[in-house]
Amino acid sequence: MESDQSEILALPGGPTRVEWRRSKRARRVSLRIDPRIGSVVVTLPQRTARHAGMALLIDNAAWVTERLAALPGAITFADGAEVPLYGAPHRIRHVPTGKGGAWVRGREIHVSGDVAFLQRRVSDFLRAEARRSLCELVAAKALLARAKPGRITLKDTSTRWGSCAANRNLAFSWRLVMAPHYVQDYVTAHEVAHLRHMNHGPKFWALVREITPYTEEAMAWLRTEGMKLLRVG
Repeated sequence: MESDQSEILALPGGPTRVEWRRSKRARRVSLRIDPRIGSVVVTLPQRTARHAGMALLIDNAAWVTERLAALPGAITFADGAEVPLYGAPHRIRHVPTGKGGAWVRGREIHVSGDVAFLQRRVSDFLRAEARRSLCELVAAKALLARAKPGRITLKDTSTRWGSCAANRNLAFSWRLVMAPHYVQDYVTAHEVAHLRHMNHGPKFWALVREITPYTEEAMAWLRTEGMKLLRVG
């Protein structure tokens, strides 16, 4: 799938960012909200004209406006901003004369160097921390599940926290590093369990609960708090 166009359209609810995407796999026109950038995504099948997407967008303008208005406030990586790390709020502090890129001190994320590089350095730090944490958890869960994972990658998805491919490769949202440890524990257990059961049947859920004690509370947290993570960065 590739993005064909991004534009601001005047919908009944006000100016709205619309991302137009065309997909070979799509069988019908569809709408979804991308909470990361606060936009509505219109997906079109390869041979469907743009006006069909526009018609669906206009017909559902009230839904689009309501969903966008319900999004949590966006948080940008900037000096003084507060972002979650392992479920706890951390204040970003710019330390121009410091050395080391970005590091945690107490409940603060210190960032050295020119302020122009602050956003990228915070992002790089969080992604590196996510890789360390999630890879450690995958190794531990794989041992418990008697499974052998393939390659582990980090992505910035808006619809899934993790995935397991048929070739045994695992992928996770880097944003999980902002969630509490028990949420990361559950998500990694969920994907590792798919290495044994590529479905959501009784045996799959039995294995998930065997290798993590946090299934119910983590799922509840993701339902109520997960959207906030998509609005950070």
